Amino acid sequence: MKIKELLIASHNPGKIDEIRKMLAPYGVTVVSARELNLPDVEETGTTFCENAGLKAAQLSELSGRPCLADDSGLCVDALGGRPGVYSARYAERLENGKVVRDFDKAMDMLIEELRQSGNPDWSAHFSCVLAFKEPGKDCRFFEGRVNGRIVPQRSGNMGFGFDPVFLPDGFDKTFGNFSKDEKAAVSHRGRAFEKFIKEVFDAE
Repeated sequence: MKIKELLIASHNPGKIDEIRKMLAPYGVTVVSARELNLPDVEETGTTFCENAGLKAAQLSELSGRPCLADDSGLCVDALGGRPGVYSARYAERLENGKVVRDFDKAMDMLIEELRQSGNPDWSAHFSCVLAFKEPGKDCRFFEGRVNGRIVPQRSGNMGFGFDPVFLPDGFDKTFGNFSKDEKAAVSHRGRAFEKFIKEVFDAE
């Protein structure tokens, strides 16, 4: 069955834009959970795979549509893999009854925690797991990863999340300085998407 419309289990505008751009060549209409007024699914898993699967399964069932969910995050070696699955919640706060995720504060907290660790090795990686769920079918999973390190000063205002402090291996600029096309070609999400597209769309 050719997929013409795909629900993305996210309320993150930056993430939705990235995914919409990646799927544009395949003529797929991308709709977000926000656009359909679907709820945020509580991420109760302890791994990226568990959380992605939870979101894809619940929103596919609620909407009756094919659903793609991802869970991704920054894993820092000197911090034992943290913030990991808690990356988006690393510096969240309540503001007027709403949860606000403050990545400026999160980056400051991360740098300070690394400085206080005393560990000179600031190696890190971004990991992404995509979960694809069609009604009546089992969930399928696709994983991507990009290695790099944390830099002590933010650089660049493109991307989102921890991008301005993440320097991918083999490059002299942070993800915060990558265009959307540049980032999609080498990012953890881009690598997971390569696998997803090859199996789901190129096989059609």
